[in-house]
Amino acid sequence: MFLSIDQGLILKPQTVRACVCVCVCVCDITQKGYEKKRAKLLAPFLPQITSKYSGEPSPASSDRSPASPEASGPSSSSGGRRNRSGGARDDRYRSDIHTEAVQAALAKHKEEKMALPMPTKRRSAFVQSPVDNCTPPDTSSASEDEGSLRRQATLSAVLAQSLQSPDYWINRSVQSSSTSSSASSTLSHGENKTQMQPQPQPTSALADILASTRIENSVPPDVTSYTPERGSRVDSRVDLPPNAMPKGMPRGQSRTSMLDTTADGVPVNSRVSTKIQQLLNTLKRPKRQALSEFFLDDSEEIVEVPQPDPNTPRPEGRQIIPVKGEPLGVVSNWPPALQAALARWGATQAKSPALTALDVTGKPLYTLTYGKLWSRSLKLAYTLLNKLGTKNEPVLRPGDRVALVYPNSDPAMFWVAFYGCLLAEVIPVPIEVPLSRQDAGSLQIGFLLGSCGVGLALTSEICLKGLPKTPQGEIMQFKGWPRMKWVVTDTKYLTKPSKDWQPFMCYKASKEGTVMGVAVSKIALLTHCQALTQACNYCEGETLVNVLDCKKDMGLWHGVLTSVMNRIHTITVPYAVMKACPMSWVQRVHIHKARVALVKCRDLHWAMMAHRDQRDTNLSSIRMLIVADGANPWSVSSCDAFLNVFQSHGLKPEVICPCASSPEALTVAIRRPGARGAALPARAILSMGGLSHGVIRVNTEDKNSALTVQDVGHVMPGALMCIVKPDGPPQLCKTDEIGEIVLNSRAGGTMYYGLPGVTKNTFEVIPVNQAGAPLGEILFTRTGLLGFVGPGSLVFVVGKNEGLLTVSGRRHNADDLVATALAVEPVKTVYRGRIAVFSVTVFYDERIVIVAEQRPDASEEDSFQWMSRVLQAIDSIHQVGLYCLALVPANTLPKTPLGGIHISETKQNFLEGNLHPCNILLCPHTCVTNLPKPRQKQPVGVGPASIMVGNLVAGKRMAQAAGRELGVLEEEGLVRKLCSWPTMMHQFLSEALQWRAQTDPDHVLYVLLNAKGVAVCTATCSQLHKRAEKITSALMERGGLNTGDNVVLLYPPGIDLIAAFYGCLYAGVIPVTVRPPHPQNLAATLPTVRMIIDVSKAACILTTQPLMRILRSREAAASVNVKTWPTIIDTDDLPRRRPPQLYKPPTAEMLAYLDFSVSTTGMLTGVKMSHSAVSTLCRSIKLQCELYSSRQIAICLDPYCGLGFVQWCLSSVYSGHQSILIPPMELELSLPLWLSTLSQYKIRDTFCSYSVMELCTKGLGTQTDALKARGVNLSCVRSCVVIAEERPRLTLTQSFSKLFKDLGLSPRAVSTAFGSRVNLAICLQGTAGPDPSTVYVDMKSLRHDRVRLVERGAPQSLSLMESGTILPGVRVIIVNPETRGPLGDSHLGEIWVQSPHSSSGYYTIYGEESLQADHFNTRLSFGEPHTLWARTGYLGFVKRTELLGSTGDRHDALFVVGQLDETLELRGLRYHPIDIETSVSRAHRSIAESAVFTWTNLLVVVAELAGSEQEALDLVPLVTNVVLEEHHLIVGVVVVVDPGVIPINSRGEKQRMHLRDSFLADQLDPIYVAYNM
Repeated sequence: MFLSIDQGLILKPQTVRACVCVCVCVCDITQKGYEKKRAKLLAPFLPQITSKYSGEPSPASSDRSPASPEASGPSSSSGGRRNRSGGARDDRYRSDIHTEAVQAALAKHKEEKMALPMPTKRRSAFVQSPVDNCTPPDTSSASEDEGSLRRQATLSAVLAQSLQSPDYWINRSVQSSSTSSSASSTLSHGENKTQMQPQPQPTSALADILASTRIENSVPPDVTSYTPERGSRVDSRVDLPPNAMPKGMPRGQSRTSMLDTTADGVPVNSRVSTKIQQLLNTLKRPKRQALSEFFLDDSEEIVEVPQPDPNTPRPEGRQIIPVKGEPLGVVSNWPPALQAALARWGATQAKSPALTALDVTGKPLYTLTYGKLWSRSLKLAYTLLNKLGTKNEPVLRPGDRVALVYPNSDPAMFWVAFYGCLLAEVIPVPIEVPLSRQDAGSLQIGFLLGSCGVGLALTSEICLKGLPKTPQGEIMQFKGWPRMKWVVTDTKYLTKPSKDWQPFMCYKASKEGTVMGVAVSKIALLTHCQALTQACNYCEGETLVNVLDCKKDMGLWHGVLTSVMNRIHTITVPYAVMKACPMSWVQRVHIHKARVALVKCRDLHWAMMAHRDQRDTNLSSIRMLIVADGANPWSVSSCDAFLNVFQSHGLKPEVICPCASSPEALTVAIRRPGARGAALPARAILSMGGLSHGVIRVNTEDKNSALTVQDVGHVMPGALMCIVKPDGPPQLCKTDEIGEIVLNSRAGGTMYYGLPGVTKNTFEVIPVNQAGAPLGEILFTRTGLLGFVGPGSLVFVVGKNEGLLTVSGRRHNADDLVATALAVEPVKTVYRGRIAVFSVTVFYDERIVIVAEQRPDASEEDSFQWMSRVLQAIDSIHQVGLYCLALVPANTLPKTPLGGIHISETKQNFLEGNLHPCNILLCPHTCVTNLPKPRQKQPVGVGPASIMVGNLVAGKRMAQAAGRELGVLEEEGLVRKLCSWPTMMHQFLSEALQWRAQTDPDHVLYVLLNAKGVAVCTATCSQLHKRAEKITSALMERGGLNTGDNVVLLYPPGIDLIAAFYGCLYAGVIPVTVRPPHPQNLAATLPTVRMIIDVSKAACILTTQPLMRILRSREAAASVNVKTWPTIIDTDDLPRRRPPQLYKPPTAEMLAYLDFSVSTTGMLTGVKMSHSAVSTLCRSIKLQCELYSSRQIAICLDPYCGLGFVQWCLSSVYSGHQSILIPPMELELSLPLWLSTLSQYKIRDTFCSYSVMELCTKGLGTQTDALKARGVNLSCVRSCVVIAEERPRLTLTQSFSKLFKDLGLSPRAVSTAFGSRVNLAICLQGTAGPDPSTVYVDMKSLRHDRVRLVERGAPQSLSLMESGTILPGVRVIIVNPETRGPLGDSHLGEIWVQSPHSSSGYYTIYGEESLQADHFNTRLSFGEPHTLWARTGYLGFVKRTELLGSTGDRHDALFVVGQLDETLELRGLRYHPIDIETSVSRAHRSIAESAVFTWTNLLVVVAELAGSEQEALDLVPLVTNVVLEEHHLIVGVVVVVDPGVIPINSRGEKQRMHLRDSFLADQLDPIYVAYNM
């Protein structure tokens, strides 16, 4: 036997594959009449079908010389690489009829125009297009209607100028600080006269437009091309976007309008939203109807097959009966084995030529006679068995498997090796020559060799020298290969056997790219040669010209085996010769008067293109022209064209013999050579629509969707053939049904080596009838060919299983799609032979992907014009939508050894993000039609009775929880023990500081560390009090302030900030802490400072000398008006005298300070904190964390707002504990600072932010051993609390715990806190409460505002961690934000809070009370209508756990899910951005960070690319896939940007609305923006 490694698809390219490889793909959505709608989308890209192209020569016309790589890649020996890709699989798909059909289909839509948004691409990311082809940026600042008219008028002038001086536009672009993100075509097809004009709208800032909740009623602003220089983005971590809007400020009255607007209110500096509007207009068109059955959000129903269309054609014929081939004749002189045949001819016809090999020029190089073939094979067999090892330990034994590694250009060595193996009784495994470690598919070949136990490889001396070597000169170990022993089989290395000495596998690759070895027994080999001899009527002494690879398939069966059996003289024409001289095989036929030629369609095409140089060629000697890939339905056009050209050269029509073969069954059918003048077999013109449903229908209506197929003759002699259904049980098909051909024959493969399961399903098939009864006990072999039996028992093949794409229940052939794509004229964008088609499974169906190699001189607009025409043509002809169309640079697709496309490797690169396309177009909106049905929201008018009854019936408890009681008085003994306070608690922090300065003046309250861990500043109670008094004096002397005035504190993190705060309290003014501007990025950060100062109406600014100089500097003047600052007081130089008296507020309800912060939605909000709320909050934290004077805590937080400010400035003064202050900015200079401080001071409790934790996780994760060596020990840490206003980042906290477990950090130590604007501290993990619990909830239910707990690891599950124990005195309830009624604990709702330390309200300029009343004093619609609640604006739920709280009751855990303002309402469901972003960040290794937002119902994904820019386009399909798979959403726009572009505030939270504003204003400088269709 021998093992044939079938390369049907992946590893060993058949010569057809050399031309082009197509693979499987799936993505079908059928809908009649969809062509008209799709046309509107694509019409702008379609050139008018006029005389513009009518004069263009067809690919086969006379001006395409052989030297043209497009016409015939191999025609010129000097063409090099360009020529190689030229003709590959070219006219195998060429059909004038089909081309006309495609043009007609496209012409239907030429009148309908629709704007298609071109992608935005940074010039550096698009290396394919020369500068001349880049359209200059649009510098117009006019409104859309004016600008579009101007562009129409100056189109030709602009184009002429850009072509004359490309540098002009580049220089101009640089000078105007606009990047090439706006250099994508302004003159793109989207900007034509038919584009919708923007509706007039009231003048307002873009922030106002974006803040509006009714965004769908406003037309997106036009966007022209202003973008700041990339170099100006120093620090993206700004708290306030320049266009943020203060909460409570009336619309249209923002003091800082960030964007100039046109008269009609549309911002002028954004092109992006214009493209989005084009995309929206496109998607508003009626698109392909969704499947008849909508899917619900349950996995069982989502994969449910839709009900079939009643109009679907069904087979109507009778059940097929098996077709029997002619009996295999018995010839008396046939040898009993191939070795015997070789022995006979070697002895009796030693001088007879067996093989003639050609050199690169096509001239005969040498001739191998049968005598030499026999003697050399015998020597090799003897050497293999006797000379490789010792007599007791031979290297090879009979039955072992041996790899044959020979190039196609050295057929003689391969012949000798193959027959030598047969003589030695070892099994030959022919494989391709590995050229490098990265050869496409070499990994799979290595796995096959290893599984077959191959440890010996035979090769020639020349081939061995050409193999890649290590520096030591050894053969390189190829990826995935077993360790091989290489044996050279040249004659000089062989040993002649003694006189008394007496003396096979192929492989296939599946659709997925796995390689399987097909074992062929010796008897099958012999029987197959006999059947071929009978079918082809081979005669002794004939001459055969073989153009195919002699190592496998037809080239091996005819050119090596059957030829030796019949003493045929074989002339081998290698692929390298064909590339140099396409006519070489025709010349060999003419010179040698060959009777048989073995070719593929590619060879017919190449010869046809080059025949003009050979006028005297005569092909009359040929009696049989075997077309090896005649099973391809598109081969008929090549055969016809070749016959038309060469009939005048003596070629007879009846000699063309297409055949069908497969690696499993070997030759299945072959057309017998006809008699002179006999009628040619008829053709079948079939309907592609019928074929997609698996039925045979003669096409009579729509000629555009017809497929012409030719027969491949009759079944092989001695074989029995059936047609069975390709899927499911092997049920016999009806006569008018397409099915898989199965064959029973002794001349076929016997098994897949080492794969008994797959072998049984392929080689041991018993067909059954419609009743399920088996046909008999005869075993059939599946061939992988799809076809039917026509009149006269002729076999017709319409495709292969490996090229079958099943989309929504309909079947499409990859070859058909390639043919349609190549018929789209003009093909000036891509190489005709370099197209791959395959399918990927996305969202429960197969989706079709087409990848082609783009020509270097093709412009971006040409590429998109061609892609859009291909989309339309395939939709019209095949009624199937393409999911993705990608163009890659020339010569970048993985190739098979003979030059074809390696499909499975291409698919793998696509799925892994390694394809690196230069242009890509995704069409998920038009292609994906099985999305779940949008949820219809129920009316909100639900009464209290029904809700209560619902809760009671379901047995659910109300979703509410409370912290422990917060008593007003404390027991005197406990008070003295904890903090030595007097019996009555102080109501004012100013009094608390004075009391501490008197009772314990030398107690150190604060220690400030620098980056080296050195205490640079400390403050005792007395020092802090005295410095505060000095600041009070300065305020009274220099400020001219009145009681209750607002004073801005502008300090870096430190003790000066704390002293200034208490100085303001002593003076009776209201402190407002503000983050100082970044000195290196004043343009971005100073406007934020100015806005807070303006909104708070600050009368004075307290700051340091360096910051005062910055505020008055020339650089600051470029961003703000420095002449209008309020009074600035420098606290570095303070008066020495004390103030005459310290202010005491008359009531504790008076304002203590203002807390300003920017939310993640970009809103600037200032909340009022009363003295009562401050002291109650501090008391609540003190009780929760058990804080007292002897305790030390470490704080690594930003001290400007929220709970971070409370911990930094207030808590120590109240509780008396010592706070070690670590400014987060110091960590950037010394990463280990925080952890080493915890270890050095033996800190038990520490507070940090997510930014700090992430910095340590990423920066110190690999340095734990070094930290341990330095003595860092975290076993002392009892509580590490992350302060945040968001959902706990479970992944980050778990990573932090695991990374630093080796340093002694307890996994129970890390927890989170939660606060909001209305209540700065709702949850904080204390020391006595239970550990934070983690639950897993179903994401699909969460989108419906339901909470369903699932097991860990369940599909579509989301892990959530409790946000900390609820603080004493705090009560929370979960409320429906629309009905304002309480919910059960199985519902997701808004978290409402009731607490004595809630904020008093928002601070507004104009005293708008509506916001305050809505957020701070809200009542439930029923239940407890008299209780006042504050709305946090966060969604969450409450679950009762099995843990016990401090009171002994079961613990109620609060889980925060996300901010209500940030949720995305899409398809009637509620999505949380962080969930989508988590999926996106997982999609590709190069995505550093991501953010999502919506704009006019489109989902926009922004991804930061951490890799090279050539990976940017790889992210587009991966991001689209993962969001569709995991969240059932279609991404509208994918934006790829540089790292650090997504703005993050000081708390480590993404500012998505700021990002949205920047994107719409075209200020992101994106690497690539893709608009999914």
